[in-house]
Amino acid sequence: MYQRILVAVDGSDTSERALREAMLLANNQGALLRVAYVVDEASIFSDTEFVDRSAIERAAIHAGHRVLEQARKTAEAEGVAIETKMLETDSVGEKVAHAIVEEARQWPADLIVVGTHGRKGLRHLFMGSIAEGVMRDSPVPILLVRK
Repeated sequence: MYQRILVAVDGSDTSERALREAMLLANNQGALLRVAYVVDEASIFSDTEFVDRSAIERAAIHAGHRVLEQARKTAEAEGVAIETKMLETDSVGEKVAHAIVEEARQWPADLIVVGTHGRKGLRHLFMGSIAEGVMRDSPVPILLVRK
């Protein structure tokens, strides 16, 4: 039985589906749901030379708060016990998947729910996969939700 379910969201349709599945499971199990949004500071700072990086970071954090607030409203409307958490990558070497796995370890979660876009081939090679990174390093079971 799962008591603590961590779901990662990013505002995409795929993460919305993951949130819905996590809510159903949390409701069924009587579990606490923690919804996490990761601000990837590494990508903000590695790809920008001549722009106001602080403005981009503020915008990313603001977007994260909007996504988390919407998740809170959705879960509370369904009667799901929810917490939200904003996570940030600390350095260029730290990835989003690592931040999710570390949150699962420290909270500690019994299950991680994450959406997967199902990319293949060159798109997968260039864009990588957060879900794959979570699967590789997770200390707990993972529920993958396809788009």
